[in-house]
Amino acid sequence: MRLTVAQALLRFLANQWVERDGRERRFFAGCFGVFGHGNVAGIGQALHQHPDLLPFHQGYNEQSMVHTAAGYARARRRLGAMACTSSIGPGATNMVTGAALATVNRLPVLLLPGDAFATRTPDPVLQQLEVPGRGEVSVNDAFQPVSRYWDRIARPEQLIPAAYQALRVLTSPAETGAVTLCLPQDVQAEAFAWPEDVLAPRTWHVPRPLPDPAALERVRAAIRGARRPLVVAGGGVVYSEAEAELARFCERTGIPVAETQAGKGSLPWDHPQNVGPVGVSGGLAANRLAREADLVIGIGTRWTDFTTASQTAFPGASFVSINVAELDAAKQRGMAVVADARRALELLGDLDWGVTGSYRAEVGRLRDLWRAEVDRLRSLGHGPLPAQSEVLGVVNEAAGEGGTVVCAAGSMPGDLHKLWRTRDPAGYHVEYGYSCMGYEIAGALGVKMAAPEREVYALVGDGSYLMLSDAVATSIAEGLKLIVVLVDNHGYASIAGLSRSLGTEGFGTGLPAVDLAAHAAGLGAVVLRAKTVDELRAALEEARGCERTAVVHVETDPLVQVPAYESWWDVPVAEVAEVSGVQAARRAYEHARRARR
Repeated sequence: MRLTVAQALLRFLANQWVERDGRERRFFAGCFGVFGHGNVAGIGQALHQHPDLLPFHQGYNEQSMVHTAAGYARARRRLGAMACTSSIGPGATNMVTGAALATVNRLPVLLLPGDAFATRTPDPVLQQLEVPGRGEVSVNDAFQPVSRYWDRIARPEQLIPAAYQALRVLTSPAETGAVTLCLPQDVQAEAFAWPEDVLAPRTWHVPRPLPDPAALERVRAAIRGARRPLVVAGGGVVYSEAEAELARFCERTGIPVAETQAGKGSLPWDHPQNVGPVGVSGGLAANRLAREADLVIGIGTRWTDFTTASQTAFPGASFVSINVAELDAAKQRGMAVVADARRALELLGDLDWGVTGSYRAEVGRLRDLWRAEVDRLRSLGHGPLPAQSEVLGVVNEAAGEGGTVVCAAGSMPGDLHKLWRTRDPAGYHVEYGYSCMGYEIAGALGVKMAAPEREVYALVGDGSYLMLSDAVATSIAEGLKLIVVLVDNHGYASIAGLSRSLGTEGFGTGLPAVDLAAHAAGLGAVVLRAKTVDELRAALEEARGCERTAVVHVETDPLVQVPAYESWWDVPVAEVAEVSGVQAARRAYEHARRARR
């Protein structure tokens, strides 16, 4: 079949399917794009000619549309993806941040940036970067460190192996992330006789790797020898759909389960073995159990510094790491078990062992103390402006069991990790691998595209809203209603609080007095303003009845913060300084870091 490179790529993507556990589904749901001279005549022409192959979604900001694709992939538990196309130059480099977010969070996103001419005949073209020592460089080389797979298609036939490699990575349960195929604008429009089998439907089988039997026996022996074991459930539990197996394992053994940001919802919040979040954004119960644990079983976690509290959270523990990615399984200098989380938990399900009655009682006591603390923080009665913790409690009640909260950077992810109550992972979507300001609304749009039946709540601070809010307009154009809760505390509250704790008095963290609600109205949203908790509750009720995206604006008191609950985060303080506050912070820092493993 004779097609251009762009036309062939579009047909190839439309024919890719994935299968796991006998369920087959189309992999690519659509393509986001912003067109310029680098892609309008290639990818743009192909999408225009055959809109039936791959639905096109108009983007207004290239970074934002990649965030939307990442949100979609996570909501589909990595069994679905979107492509994003841009022109060359700034359109391409705008996607670099989105690529980094997808790769850090191990989320499949396909990026198709335009590139300079492969023939170099009109060299240099508009927006082309020139490097005196290398003729083949373009701005798209910036994608290499933030992509799991990167290639430049300089000839039509190169697309065949590159496309298969791209799908190998995108559908991998262990090595997925951003995939970048750079497409020179002349090559996009070049025709080629494509073999029919390349464009035929193909199904990629997503495996569930089994653990090595000897490694599993070592894990069983370690559990039997433990007195105070603790499970840390990460995103791998969610992506492998292992919630039921985790529940059976912890119920059988009595081992408590703490949750990372990505693993929140692995157990229902009120499950007897769920002791809540662990680490820097953790709660009282999990952090105290972590401090005394002698064995920590990580299931599907990357062991980031927020989970380990900068390596201070588990001072006396040995580790087991069960992970489909060898990189993550080998962390923490413990037993590495490379396996799918569901398969490993199924095989551990026959373990004839349980924790002592005294440990069960301690877990129950700490769990109940933590739940009472969450109740307290969600109903402080603070005034005149409400506390952020109260706002999150009201939104949680409004979302109920059928809603999904989406958030990313700032102080809200930590508070959500502590305070949000969800019965399943679909209700909680916080991007904290890259902690990217601006992800909130764009990511929420991706969640809504993946699960249109759910009410999706984007929780966004004023700082993040100023950085990236175009997805409000995109959601309206796409007919996908969101409820955006715009929490206005007149500054970068998270960093301001950190700055004060380090003796620098919140330097450089203020924001100008801007009417963000008026801006949202200008983008076409229904805008509702709330000044009190009761007004917020009423505004959310009204927002649920709106037919298009609604923005609920509420001011909060930035000085009322949720406690750290005996946790620590390593943020180095100046070793020498003239300011007494910095000197005091340095002394506290030196004392705290002595607790590191």
